[in-house]
Amino acid sequence: MKRLICQMLPLLLLTFFYFLAIGTAEEAQRPSVADQQAVHDSQHTSKSAHWEESAAQKGSDGGEQERAESVREATNILRKVKPPTVSKLARYTRRPKGFLGSAVYYSKEAFFVLFMNAPKQANLLTTSTSQSAPKLAQPLSKAVKLLEDAADENNADAIYLLAEMNFYGNFSHPVNYEEAFERYRQLADLDGNSTAQYMLGFMYATGLNPAVPVDQAKSMLYHTFAAEQGQTRSEMTLAYRHHAGIATAKNCDEAVHWYKKVADKAIDYYRSGPPGGHVLVRDAFRLADENGGIYGEGASVSSAGVHAKQGGPTSDAYASIEDVLEYLYLQSSKGDLKATFGLARLHYDGSRGLKRDLKLAKKYFLSIARLYWTDTGKVLKDVAPGTEKLATKAAGYLGRMFLRGEGMEQSYSKARIWFTRGLSNGDALSQYSLGLMHLRGLGVPEDVGKAADYFAAAADQDLAVAQTNLGMLFLDQGDTRTATQYFELAARNSHIEAFYYLAELNNKAIGRDRSCGMAAVYYKIVAEKAEPVWGALNEANEAYEEGDNQKAIIRYLMAAEQGSENSQSNVAWLLDHTKPRWSPIAWLSSLQHSARSTIGDAAVALIYWTRSAKQNNFDSLVKMGDYYLSGIGTAISPENAAACYQAAAETMQSAQAMWNLGWLHENGIGIEQDFHLAKRFYDQALETNKEAYLPVKMSLWKLRWRSWWNGVTRGGVHGIEEDEPERKKRSFAEWLQDFLEADAAYYDQYVEADDWDAQHDPMPGGDQYWGDDDIDDDILDALLIGGLVAALAWLVYYRQQQQRAAEQRRRQQEEGQQGQAGGQDQQQQQQQPPPLPGQQPDGGFFPQPGDPNWNAWAAGGVGH
Repeated sequence: MKRLICQMLPLLLLTFFYFLAIGTAEEAQRPSVADQQAVHDSQHTSKSAHWEESAAQKGSDGGEQERAESVREATNILRKVKPPTVSKLARYTRRPKGFLGSAVYYSKEAFFVLFMNAPKQANLLTTSTSQSAPKLAQPLSKAVKLLEDAADENNADAIYLLAEMNFYGNFSHPVNYEEAFERYRQLADLDGNSTAQYMLGFMYATGLNPAVPVDQAKSMLYHTFAAEQGQTRSEMTLAYRHHAGIATAKNCDEAVHWYKKVADKAIDYYRSGPPGGHVLVRDAFRLADENGGIYGEGASVSSAGVHAKQGGPTSDAYASIEDVLEYLYLQSSKGDLKATFGLARLHYDGSRGLKRDLKLAKKYFLSIARLYWTDTGKVLKDVAPGTEKLATKAAGYLGRMFLRGEGMEQSYSKARIWFTRGLSNGDALSQYSLGLMHLRGLGVPEDVGKAADYFAAAADQDLAVAQTNLGMLFLDQGDTRTATQYFELAARNSHIEAFYYLAELNNKAIGRDRSCGMAAVYYKIVAEKAEPVWGALNEANEAYEEGDNQKAIIRYLMAAEQGSENSQSNVAWLLDHTKPRWSPIAWLSSLQHSARSTIGDAAVALIYWTRSAKQNNFDSLVKMGDYYLSGIGTAISPENAAACYQAAAETMQSAQAMWNLGWLHENGIGIEQDFHLAKRFYDQALETNKEAYLPVKMSLWKLRWRSWWNGVTRGGVHGIEEDEPERKKRSFAEWLQDFLEADAAYYDQYVEADDWDAQHDPMPGGDQYWGDDDIDDDILDALLIGGLVAALAWLVYYRQQQQRAAEQRRRQQEEGQQGQAGGQDQQQQQQQPPPLPGQQPDGGFFPQPGDPNWNAWAAGGVGH
């Protein structure tokens, strides 16, 4: 049996690789259903999107009628073209999961490396696909022939369809950027179609057509023509280029002009939705962050330091959305109302990887509400603690769904009932929604006063949309100061209308001086929040999830040209040639790419690393340094690399940049060789990110050895110095002043406190207060106080000696004066009568009459 299995094993492997090759080939030719839908959706951008109407308007011209019929026939054929089926094996290996999926995926890669020698050009951005035009299937070939015949006769609809098919690969047509470029140029020259002008500007800027070199001047020209006709994507591109100074000088006023046009469209789109505005789903995110950042988990700014995921074994910091849902389902089944409410919120709001499910959200919200209210609206008795709060929140969401008609029929009356129930516990969403109904008269009488009261109550609970609406009411009343305060509060929670009004206030100098820079920033935020107005990032994300990197890059590239930083990072990351290749199969695959294509892609990647870095992506800034250091997509420039690392290190967020700077200083590459500065940057890298412990310690060990050897050999490089500087000697007066200040601080902190904490600071006099740890400090204090007392006693003694010497000198002078008048003194003493009993003689303790000190004692009658 074993022998038979061994004999059959090669045959089984050959069969496996055969089906794998067929499945992969089908995958390579598979058109996207989203592409087909996108071309139908995009046809309205053409000036003559409806071919039937176009043919009727062109009158009696027989040629025009014939060409319109050809386009109509080709369109019917294209709609019937069925996309090739994709094998389950190809679907399974597109995004490998688990051990089995990874094994099959790498088996497929090995098959390509070993048996298919042609390079896989489809994943390279700058590679032309027109070198070998594949043969089209019969239905598609016939449709293309009809369109080409009509296009040769300058039929705008046929030209537009051919351009879109060649650029996006719609209807299973192979991508051909050269043909697409020619068709777009033909359409733009024919009738100035704004979409064609935008696409020409885009292709001139990115160099997608290898036959036409990059020309930023022509790109600006075509974008300007398209923007003047209201082409939103060209308006966005011009605004970003004037804002960042790309292919033109920076011009804030021009940036504000174009950004305002897109922002106005964004606000109109937001307000055109149901009451409360359209739900703005955010599809712009960084692909690198899904893998821990550009440099991986823990090494990138986006996943290290303050941005690192903090969580223990039981935390959900590292959990996927599937894990969170599974846990909430389990807890909800056990009767946990918080878990049920969390499930309802997740299904209502949606998230990355989880589409909105309004019916399921309604089910969970209603199940919570029914635990507090009956069908008739009566409050149940003996409800569990915490039920009322969650029930009122659920009531707010149920009312919002009835108000907007989400997952159910729109009903203002039912919405008001649920909002009224939500008011019982002060639900902010219910307060805001009732204010909105009174403001617009939705099922209730229009009353601006009541609306303001409801908005104020919700704004006090930090509900951003309520703060914005309240600010709008104050702005209508002319109170710009209060309105601005509410707009700024709402902007903290990224509300689109708050940013729009702040932009208007700064642009039109209402209540403040005009600030063009702030206006441009705010308008840019507003425009980028309304992604459906200017981009198709959802299609890019879907293509990336399906493994179609070429399609994803093109759509990310369009958004990147319009200033989306996330898209710029995605384009650069997908084209990055510095990512570590741990897989030997991936390394072998990389050898098959042509040098010209690799250099071209690397140059494009560097462009978008640079643009992303200018929008404060610090990982992109470090990656720029890597490209300059290694000469990838540009000339080798260690000086530019050092400048990039220095700029990123100054933010004190990128440990990678600090380590790179230390390495440059250690080796003297692009910067002065200095071992001491190298050690300083290595230490800063460890302080910024503790996960860099091992590489930093190894680098420091090597650096100390090199510094020691440099000192022994007198190499001339600045070595590592001692970190502790020499202590400055203090004078006795300085020492005494420092001691008195420290003693006063100690006395205020520990002695004069009148609020003792019995738990942490025992009462004075207790045994614990005088612990063993304070013995040394007490002895030192006693010695210092004793020394001060001795010094004070010596000063008093010295002063007394000085006074005695002065008194002796004074007495000697008096004796000399008394020698001259001695006879007169004796005669006066003889003439004076002796003192009476009890009285002191003259010259006693008390002064005699006539002495200036007489009044000092005589006033009190002492002795008189």
